[in-house]
Amino acid sequence: MSTKGRVIGSIGGALGVAAAGTAVGILRQHRAISRVAGADVPFGSLRSPATTVVAEDGVPLHVEVDEVDPGTTPPVTVVFVHGYCLNLDCWHFQRAAYRGLVRSVYYDQRSHGRSGRSDREHATIDQLGRDLAQVIAEVVPDGPVVLVGHSMGGMTVVTLAEQLPELIGTKVIGVALISTTAGGFDPSRVLLPMLPARLTGRLTHRAMATLHRGHGAIDSARRVGRAVANVATRQFAFGGDVPRSYVSFVDDMLSQTPFEVVADFFPSFRDLDKFDFVEVLDEVPVSIICGNADKLTSIGHSRKLHVRIPGSRLLECDGAGHMVPLERHDQVNAELDQLITAATTRAAGR
Repeated sequence: MSTKGRVIGSIGGALGVAAAGTAVGILRQHRAISRVAGADVPFGSLRSPATTVVAEDGVPLHVEVDEVDPGTTPPVTVVFVHGYCLNLDCWHFQRAAYRGLVRSVYYDQRSHGRSGRSDREHATIDQLGRDLAQVIAEVVPDGPVVLVGHSMGGMTVVTLAEQLPELIGTKVIGVALISTTAGGFDPSRVLLPMLPARLTGRLTHRAMATLHRGHGAIDSARRVGRAVANVATRQFAFGGDVPRSYVSFVDDMLSQTPFEVVADFFPSFRDLDKFDFVEVLDEVPVSIICGNADKLTSIGHSRKLHVRIPGSRLLECDGAGHMVPLERHDQVNAELDQLITAATTRAAGR
C-alpha cells in the first residue's frame, strides 16, 4: 500500500480465497504493466468502434466497448461512468490498464462528449440512472457487471441502485464510487473552475434562469480566458503538482462542455438526497475512493458513504484532488484490481 493513501474496511475477505480464480490471473498480468499503461499514449486517443444506445427519451448515447480476446468468455464486464462536464476519455489510465484484459464499457453521459443533447427536463441525475440501466441492458445483456462511477458518475450509480435495487447482487456484482456523494453537495463548487474569475461570485448563487440567459457570453469569456481557466482547473481538479498535460486534458473536457449544459444539470445536484438508498449496495463488494484534498466532493462525503455501506472499503488518497483517477491512477487501478477480484470471486461462490 502506498504511503500516499490509506484503506479503511474490507471487501468481504474474498481475496484470500481467490488465488486460483480467473480474475486473479487477469489482474496479475495487469499489475505487471500497470506502472506504464497509458503513460506514452496521447490523451483521448484510446478508441473502440462506437455503438449507439438510444435513451428512453430518444437521446443517442455514444458507447464504446473494449472487448477481450476473441473466443474467450469474459467473467465480468466493467462499466465506467464519467463525471460532470467530462467525457469517457477521462478514464484514460484505467482504459489503458484494462484494455484486452477485462471487458470494459465506456460511454458519454447525455449532453456530454459525443452523446446527444438532452432537453432541460431530462437533464437530471434520475435520468442518468435510467440511461445507465439502458446501457447495461443493451451492451451487457449477459453476464455480471461491475460499475465504476466518478463524481456525477458515482451519483448515477447510486441512482441506479435506488431505481432498480433488484439488480444489486444479481446483475451488478461490484461497485466503485470515486470522488462522489449521495447528497448534501454544494453545486456552486463545480462551477468555479469553469467560469472566468470575474464571473464566479456573480453567477454561482443566482437562479437557474440567470445561468441560462448568460450561457453564450460565458462560453465566449471561457474561450478568451483559457490561461486563467488552466490555473483554476489545476487548483480545483488536482490536489498537488501534476504534469501540465493532465491539466490541459481536463481543461479541454471542461471547455468543450457548453455552459448551457452546465446550467441544465445544476438543479439536480442541489436537490440530490439519496443517502437513504445506498445501503442496498452492501449486497456486493464496494470500493469508495477519494482524495483527501478534494475541493469539489470533499472526503467527508466518501466517509459518510463508507459509514452508510458497512461492508465497503474506503481508500483515502493523501493529498489528491477531485480528478483522482488521473492524479493517482496507480492507486485507483490497484483498488479496482481488488474490487474486480473480490466481486467475481464472491459471485462465483454463490
